[in-house]
Formats: sequence, structure tokens, C-alpha cells
Amino acid sequence: MHEHDVIVVGAGGAGLRAAIAAHEEGADVALVSKLHPVRSHTGAAEGGINAALRDGDSWEDHAYDTMKGSDYLGDAPAIETLCQQSPSEVIQLEHWGMAFSREDDGRMSQRPFGGLSFPRTTYAGAETGHHLLHTMYEQVVKRGIQVYDEWYVTQLAVTDHDDPEDRNCHGAIAYDVQTGEVEGFKARNGVILATGGPGQVYDHTTNAVANTGDGQAMAYRAGVPLEDMEFVQFHPTTLPSTGVLITEGVRGEGGILYNEEGERFMFESGYANNDGELASRDVVARAELTEINEGRGFDDDHVMLDMRHLGEERITDRLENIIHLAEDFEGVNPLDDPMPVKPGQHYEMGGIEVSENGETCITGLYAAGECACVSVHGSNRLGGNALPELIIFGARAGRHAAGKEMEPAEIETGPSASIERAEYDSPVSPGALDSPDDVAADGGRASDGGESTATDGGAALVGIDETVERALEAEQARIEHLMEKDEGRQHAAIRADLQEAMTENVNVFRNEEGLKQALRDIRAAREAYDDVYVDDPSRTFNTDLQHTIETRNLIDLAEAITLSALARTEFRGAHWREGYQDRNDEEWIKHSMLAWDGGATDLYYKPVILEGEDKEYEPKVRSY
Repeated sequence: MHEHDVIVVGAGGAGLRAAIAAHEEGADVALVSKLHPVRSHTGAAEGGINAALRDGDSWEDHAYDTMKGSDYLGDAPAIETLCQQSPSEVIQLEHWGMAFSREDDGRMSQRPFGGLSFPRTTYAGAETGHHLLHTMYEQVVKRGIQVYDEWYVTQLAVTDHDDPEDRNCHGAIAYDVQTGEVEGFKARNGVILATGGPGQVYDHTTNAVANTGDGQAMAYRAGVPLEDMEFVQFHPTTLPSTGVLITEGVRGEGGILYNEEGERFMFESGYANNDGELASRDVVARAELTEINEGRGFDDDHVMLDMRHLGEERITDRLENIIHLAEDFEGVNPLDDPMPVKPGQHYEMGGIEVSENGETCITGLYAAGECACVSVHGSNRLGGNALPELIIFGARAGRHAAGKEMEPAEIETGPSASIERAEYDSPVSPGALDSPDDVAADGGRASDGGESTATDGGAALVGIDETVERALEAEQARIEHLMEKDEGRQHAAIRADLQEAMTENVNVFRNEEGLKQALRDIRAAREAYDDVYVDDPSRTFNTDLQHTIETRNLIDLAEAITLSALARTEFRGAHWREGYQDRNDEEWIKHSMLAWDGGATDLYYKPVILEGEDKEYEPKVRSY
């Protein structure tokens, strides 16, 4: 049994920053990650960090842009916290040695990004996330923070109170990829989830193979509601063959999009008459797919992104990485030819419901980064706002978990914040199967006494040590069950069917029948997973076992996304619904909340907070 004050699960940008902040408050901190920290997906972030650093800019303007970009579904306390604290966090990174791009006068460079009223995106070439990761990992090493890399956390140790708001998180259970051992991690103060997004729910995504939404699924099954999961961002510029991201920085520097007819369609077709290619991402992604679907795409598959006119010197200085990506994955030298691009799944705006201090409704359980939803982004994230979210809310969660006294949160969490129950017509029963062998449903098999482990992997109304021990025993039994079976369904086929269903029916354009068909397909995947087995019998570096466990998480999250999308009958931000082509502020300025409730899903709503520190953000027509 490992024991620390604070356990941080995941070692990307949010996890590293949380660990540093907790350590600075005097806590004994450990990072537990299924990857080495510098292999985390934060390293794939190319664009930059939004911060109001220059004369003529202000945090208030940044907050307005962010609220407008969210289509008025972001919570003002979270948005204003991000915009107020981003400049100091960027300066802190610079003091730690992060190699930001600079102007001739020595100031940090900033460039325009989509949806911004001022060029406030600070960057490090086209590898900002890579530099961010290495800078913060250096700080972790400098401080001597314990890192358990290649330990895959599969379960939380949470008490079994009936009301999730009465539960406590006392640790986590992890699988040592190198040895095959399953061990417990006891957290004296708290557990911070920083596990990234669920991009592998889709088959065309910018996300790494490791991005399987583990933290979201574990928290969900432990009793924490998932918030606004229907809002999935599809980035406008990904490479068609792989889904590899081409940064918005290309368009920020002046790159242009055009269709097969040579039209600069963002302007010429009226999608964004003022901002063109620098409209918000949801607007550009829909425009591209409209052009493709109406026969004006190249090979009915993609449009072109051209940056040749920027000149070789400027491109190699600010966007050199893009040259290599286009050459390596599409065989195109963007200094000589335009790049093919199309929308691809990129980011989940929703996630684990948290306050602006990173708290969930379960005492001792925190979340930060893409896996969390403090609701900075609402229904659409602006480019350049993900990295500040990681460092700002990662730091706040770390400090709070370490015991620092902070201002009480304004954002309420937990089912008690509900204002109404959702109404929707699902063609199948969502949630857990009735089968006692439903390993997909609860992350834990029944104990020897036959008791359900649906809430937390085996914990009952007991003390800290026994809570972790029981969770450990349940998780060991579940993994042994998977390993002992010698026939059944393999995870790869189940995952492929799930990804195909989501890509086909829960994409940029959505309609009622497509969403219902996706729910049928997700239910079929859950039923197939009930018979899953692990083909590889080895105990060391068993990626077959790891991917099998991950697939269970993807099933739960795919269902959460699709149920929430079916229930929201309006068009807002990244959520486009056929038959509902208006933003309905009278009925739908509210957050979608989905609770697991022991395997029976409960969809409800809570209010959006539009009242800021000194002003109320009045919803307006969003145009670019």
C-alpha cells in the first residue's frame, strides 16, 4: 500500500501543475500516471496560451470573448477566474524557463486566435504544449515529487454512502504496467483526477490512443455527475489520413481556407463575414463540412489550408512543426503546396462536475483539466483557452487538496444543485446491464458476499484503510476475472464498433434518429463487453488488458455524450441539431448533468451562472 497526502492521477499539464501547487503548500504529493509525464497528450497542444498581457487588452475583454465563445453556457465565476489569473501563470512559466517565442524587443509574442477580439495568444512556436510539459516536469523533478509512471489507475476508493454528497474519496487503485501487480494508493487529504479527455470515443480524433476518459468514467461511476457532455469540439483543421492536429496558429498567422472551386468560402459564402477563418471553431468546422457535403470539397473529403503566402522565413520561425507534420503524414510540403484538412474530434467541453476550486461533490475528490468541467468553455471552447485552464485550475485544485484556505466556491456541485429532471425518448435502457457479470457497468465485480460494488469498487461504510483495502480486493478480483477467461469477445472489435457509431451519428451534424441509433449501438457494445476477455495471458506490459479496461470507460462516456445530446433540443455552440436550428435561451441556458446512480442513469439540469464579479453577461447573438 502506497500512502501520500495528495494523489494526482495523470501527469499532463493539469496534473503536473496540481502536484507543484500541492507541494508548495507543504503536502506529500505523488503523481500516478499510465504514461511517463512528458508523453502526456498536453504535448500535442500546438497553439498557445491566452493571457491579457499587453496594453490595450484586459482580463475583462478576455472574459467577454470566452463567454461569447461559450454561447453563454459558461459559468462566470470560472471564466473570470481563468482570465484574471492567466497572466500571472504565464509569467510564472516564463520564470521557470519556458521558451516562449519573442518579439525583437524581447517581449513574449502573441498572435490572433479564433473568437478573440485581441491577439492575446502567447506561444512557443507550434509546440507550446511540448514546452509546457517539459518546463513543469523539470519543476517536479527539482522538487523531488514522487512519480509513479506506467501505473494505470483503474478505480477510486470511495465510501459507500447512499448520497454521493456524503461520500469520501480515500485513494485509488492502480495496475503496475511493468509487473502486472494491482496495488492501493491511500490519500490522506485527497485525490486529484487530471486524466485528460475521452477522444478515443471517435475514430477520427486529434487525441492520443491513451485518451480514453478514465478519470471521467471512474468519477461518474463513483457518484460524481458528468456535466455538459453533449458539447464535443471538432477542430476544423486536422489531417485527413490520421486526425493529426494542424494548429489554429496557421490561421492566426494568416493562413486561408478554400474549397475545390477556389473560393475562400468563410467570407464568400457568408459563414463569418467579419472574422473569416478566425471565427470560433464550431463555426469553421460546420462551414467546412457544409462545403464538403454540398460537393465543393476535394475528393468529397476535405478542403485546403494554404499558408504559402506567409513566406518561408515566417513559417519556419513560427510554424516549423507544421511543415514536418504535413510532410510526414500527407506527403505535402506546405511551403510549396496547400495542406488538406477536415474537422476531427478534438476536445470535450464537458466532464466531471467541479467548482472553481476543483472540488467534486465527493469530499476528497478533485478534478482539473479536460477531464473536468468547471464550465469555462460552456458549449464551445476558444482556441488558446485549454492550456490556461490546465495550469490555473490544476494549481487551484492542488492548493485546495493540500489544505490551503481558499475563498468558498461560488459554483455548487452535486445532485442537490438540480433544478429539473430531463425528458428524453431513448430507444434502449441506458446504464448498467442487469447481468451480475457486468464489468462494464461498475468497474468492480460482486464481492464474495454477493454485495453490489456499483458505486465504488467495493467500499462500504468503513474507515480509510478498510475503504482502500476493499476497493483493492474488488479491483484485483475484476482483473483476475478478465485474465482467467479464455474465450469471449475481444475489446478491439467492440471499441471499433463503438467508434464507428459515434463518428457516424454523434458528429458535427446530429439528428434525432442518428442519436437514437447511436444509443442502440452503444447498448450493443455494452452487451458485447459483458462477454469480454483478455487474450494476452502475460502479466507484464499487457496492453491487451489495459485497452480492455479502457474500452469499458469509453462505453460509459459514449452513452453520456449521446444521451445528453438527445435531450438537448436546441442548437448551441458545438451542438447542432437537425430540426432545432435556433439557440433557445428561454429553455436551455442550463447545464446538462448526468449521474450514474448505481447504474441507473439520472439526467437533470442545473443553472448557468451569468453573474460575474462586477457585471452580468447578457446573452447576445453570436456572430463573427
